[in-house]
Amino acid sequence: MEVGGQAVIEGVMMRNKNKFAVAVRTKEGKIKIKKEKSSKYPKFFQKPFIRGVVGLGYTLYDGIKALIWSSNQQLEVEEKLSKKEIIGTISVSLLFAILIFVVLPFFAANWIHSEGIWFDVLDGALRVILFLGYLTLISFMKDVQILFQYHGAEHKCIACHEAKEDLNVYNVKKYSRFHPRCGTSFLFVILILSIIMFTLINGPLWMKFVGRILLLPVIAGIGYELIKLEGKYRNNMIVKILVAPGLWLQKITTKEPSDQQIEVGIKALEGVVK
Repeated sequence: MEVGGQAVIEGVMMRNKNKFAVAVRTKEGKIKIKKEKSSKYPKFFQKPFIRGVVGLGYTLYDGIKALIWSSNQQLEVEEKLSKKEIIGTISVSLLFAILIFVVLPFFAANWIHSEGIWFDVLDGALRVILFLGYLTLISFMKDVQILFQYHGAEHKCIACHEAKEDLNVYNVKKYSRFHPRCGTSFLFVILILSIIMFTLINGPLWMKFVGRILLLPVIAGIGYELIKLEGKYRNNMIVKILVAPGLWLQKITTKEPSDQQIEVGIKALEGVVK
């Protein structure tokens, strides 16, 4: 069964369709693990192009829970959040992302140049610059660098598992910290798709703006299917070329993990696959 994951505060979360496990390294140096059933959605929503949008919401829901739990372990507190609080956190995060990466470049492009294809090109270019600039800036923060190391540990552990090797530090260290199904690659695919699809919206400025918001779920659904295909046909030369930019971007969002961080990743993955 396909496994995905994410880095959390001082740890890693691994997830498949049935369950997810979060493993963190406490201040005392011990590894603490939490296991839960994965949030599931009705089979009706598991159809191609629909599953990408709906599945993303459920993945974010479990991811926020894992992130908050991992943070609480460093503060030595136990806090149970309600569904409303978690959904509120996701909603605010998505709203912030739309404001920064959709609304801001749109109106900046309109201020600089408001006509024809050059408006769309400028809008897309500003979106890419903002995205890369944001990732680059946060990568200099010490806490984020540690987070990116755990991100690398997550990828290495999954690669080792997919190669059907025993999960131990020696085996895991051999694998690359870059993975084609990474969320960073997904975001990059979304970015490129948005540039292409937004150029298809014709009409007055308000129509272009509303169209950009309405097309976001469609773009997410298509992007999800492309990432699935990339994972399935990763050895195909054409697919390798298409995947390459997303893997390059992971040079920013992943770092080589330490042996101790890999151990945490292994514990999280074992909590899901064993």
